[in-house]
Amino acid sequence: MHSWSLALAFGLFSGVYAHVVAPRDPQSSTAASINVPTYASIDAASALGAKIGPSGYYTEDFGGGAYMVTDGSYQSLVLVSNDGVIVVDAPPSIGHKLLYAIGNITNASVTHLVYTHNHADHIGGAAIFDPAVEIVAHYETAQLLAQVNDTNRPPPTQTFHTSHTIGCGNQTLRLEYKGDNHIRGNIFVYAPKQKVLMLVDVIFPGWVPFSQLGEAKNVPGFILAHDQVLAYDFKHFVGGHLERSGNRQDVLVQKEFMNDLFTNCKYAIDQSATNNPILGAGPLLAAVSGKDSGNPWALFKVYLDLVVGYCSNTTNEKWLNRLAGADIFDTDNAMTMIESLRIDYGVLGPFQLQ
Repeated sequence: MHSWSLALAFGLFSGVYAHVVAPRDPQSSTAASINVPTYASIDAASALGAKIGPSGYYTEDFGGGAYMVTDGSYQSLVLVSNDGVIVVDAPPSIGHKLLYAIGNITNASVTHLVYTHNHADHIGGAAIFDPAVEIVAHYETAQLLAQVNDTNRPPPTQTFHTSHTIGCGNQTLRLEYKGDNHIRGNIFVYAPKQKVLMLVDVIFPGWVPFSQLGEAKNVPGFILAHDQVLAYDFKHFVGGHLERSGNRQDVLVQKEFMNDLFTNCKYAIDQSATNNPILGAGPLLAAVSGKDSGNPWALFKVYLDLVVGYCSNTTNEKWLNRLAGADIFDTDNAMTMIESLRIDYGVLGPFQLQ
């Protein structure tokens, strides 16, 4: 039996969750008072890219006029033609440095800006471009942007539903929508000549996914997107985050991680409906009901802590030294997968059809 399992089981059955918590003063926690944790060290060779210099950005040349610009946290794709420049995403953290990066590549003007999806952290710098630039996005992205009226994210001037090809001089960029994944409207961007593929907030080369599986709004679609990516003939992958670009092997590794996370979470839920000495939820739920009678939120909180704890720790036993950040968003990602298994896949454990 794992030591963490013993500790979790002892804590749950000793009633540590059944106590009254008084409301806290909102100002009782300050930046100076936060206990900063120490996480596992990062393998620079597999997770980190080129160092960001004094300019505040780094440009990676994929060849054939295709470039990635990154500030170490966010990424844009730049495609230079003999008749203008196509830019994909304009993260506000890169901001005007994106214009400097383009200016150091070419004297050509930006003619097209592509929104991969609607989120402000990826396109909130769009207002830096000339208003005459054509903005291309999926129809769903335009609908989502219309709800918020953010002047830093001008509305698209060209939308599409299934696919759209941008021809600019001697360059071609294919945009395709394959259904919800990270969010509805999130598109695949492919430069066939350079074999560069961009899909944002799904694949995180060298790292586990960001919190809540990259804040995925559709977990089944997020999982399916790994196979959709692998169906492309690509050499370079741009995921929208962090320092380095990726490749096919990075996608295969994250697919393996997702398979393990799915399997471990499903096992935890399935076993919670049995007499498993660690995961069997019957005695636990009875104990919570006795101490917090009439409080279903308490019952579900303790139950979720049980299955999420098993899933995150079991997954980390394999992945802690394989992907960066495995111990940072482990419980966040396990919780997202657990909830998707319950509400999307119908894996309900002790709460199944009676």
